[in-house]
Amino acid sequence: MLTGMILILLVGFFAGQLAQRFKIPALVGMVAAGIALGPQGWDLLAPSILDAADDLRAIAVMVILMKAGLGLDREKLQQQGRVALSLGFLPALGEAIVVALMAMAFLNFNFPTGLLLGCILGAESPAVIVPGMLRLKSLGWGVKKGIPDAILTGSALSDVLLLLLFSLLLAMLTTPQQITLGNFTLNPLLLLPLQIIVQIVLGVLIGWLLARLLVFLIVQQQWTENTVQDTIIAASFALALVVLSRHWPIFSGYLAVMATGFFLIERDAPLARRLRGGFDGLWRVAEIVLFVLLGASIQLGVLGDEFAVGLLILAVGTLGGRSLGWFLATWGSNWTPKERLFLLPGNCAKATVQAAIGALPLALGVPGGETILALAALSILITAPLGAWAIPTFAPKLLERGEVDPTKVAVTQKITLLAAVDTSPLALKVLQTTAALARRSDGEAIVLHVSQGEDLAQLQAWVQQSLADIRHRFLILEGPIVETILTTATTHDVSEIILGKRPQAGWRGSVSEGVLSQSVQPAIVVDGG
Repeated sequence: MLTGMILILLVGFFAGQLAQRFKIPALVGMVAAGIALGPQGWDLLAPSILDAADDLRAIAVMVILMKAGLGLDREKLQQQGRVALSLGFLPALGEAIVVALMAMAFLNFNFPTGLLLGCILGAESPAVIVPGMLRLKSLGWGVKKGIPDAILTGSALSDVLLLLLFSLLLAMLTTPQQITLGNFTLNPLLLLPLQIIVQIVLGVLIGWLLARLLVFLIVQQQWTENTVQDTIIAASFALALVVLSRHWPIFSGYLAVMATGFFLIERDAPLARRLRGGFDGLWRVAEIVLFVLLGASIQLGVLGDEFAVGLLILAVGTLGGRSLGWFLATWGSNWTPKERLFLLPGNCAKATVQAAIGALPLALGVPGGETILALAALSILITAPLGAWAIPTFAPKLLERGEVDPTKVAVTQKITLLAAVDTSPLALKVLQTTAALARRSDGEAIVLHVSQGEDLAQLQAWVQQSLADIRHRFLILEGPIVETILTTATTHDVSEIILGKRPQAGWRGSVSEGVLSQSVQPAIVVDGG
């Protein structure tokens, strides 16, 4: 098992990086690595790993949903509350019903079996949608109207609905049950609306209680000492909710996890910010395990004869049923036609849920189970990479860019600092200030010297001494000093400029005055006094 985990992490990581170098979403490389390592390829993964795949996927999904909750914005959700709620029900139901009708027409399924297939194909993938929406928030796309927040919330609610309906349909098709209330006998399907409400309400309530408990333990009682410990405690409690919801399915564990992150922002914003960074780190590992195991679980051999019909069902389900749901959900809202169109690439990816439940109908002997598994695999192979590519590709074309709120989401910005130095002793102070800022922000540094023909041996020694643990470049250029600094800052898209001011030099006409008055980037002046 240990060898298999090493293969998953190393092969998955490098396959993802290789895919990115070819401008392909990293998850495509990770899924391909899973196919290659799994039973469909070289069969290098131990059976114990494949047996534990569902539990490992549950951990990864818990991490990504906690990230989603920690990135939600109450103000934007209040602004888009109706739309977010509608997105949680109408698109999912629309796609599930259309898929059911298509399955009856082309696969000779009865309606309950077709609806079972619709629940599998209609579920959205948090592993694709959540990172995509959080990245859009960190870049400002759609944040003015809270579009990413509405999609995140709607996606979580729709999965609650479809998973609950799936479990009821599966029970009805395998072990038909009746529920007796006094003199009335009810089919479990008739209780679906009540069960959905109970699962959602209890999920939100339990998330609220866990958020209060975490603030009490971590902030008020100070049981932890650093961000790593904060993250371990929060992740352990969140995973406990997922496990408990499996044994007592009266509440949605995944919705409770997402609600925990949301209420943590309200209860203690500094703790939420620390956890946001901690869960970002966990996701770097979890996403590799998730998508590699997803690839290993895909059974390519069952696609065969159902490929063409499967493509038709997926296309009609998405473009027909789901699009109708999107249209109705955003009807009367302040979303523009372009923003409503963004739901097509931004809200159709399928991966995690399909990998988790796609094989259950076959395992339980549901007629047509092999076909259901084939279409679940096909939906993963087509929509997961397509969604991961389409979200960042179409967002700049269809959404309006707004101001990023760093209190609600981790800002994904590469920090590059420009240290403009001469050969005087003041250069050492400038380099030390730059190093301190780079360490604090995990940034890089560019050291710029505009050459006047001096001996640079001492300056180079200072650079090596001050920036030994900082990734940096040393540029030696010629030209007018102020203009060269400003041009270099623009060319390399630096975040800040750091330069010095000699104590004996006047302010008017100095290099520091020229840079401060003309630079579009923030500048820090280190006083040589």
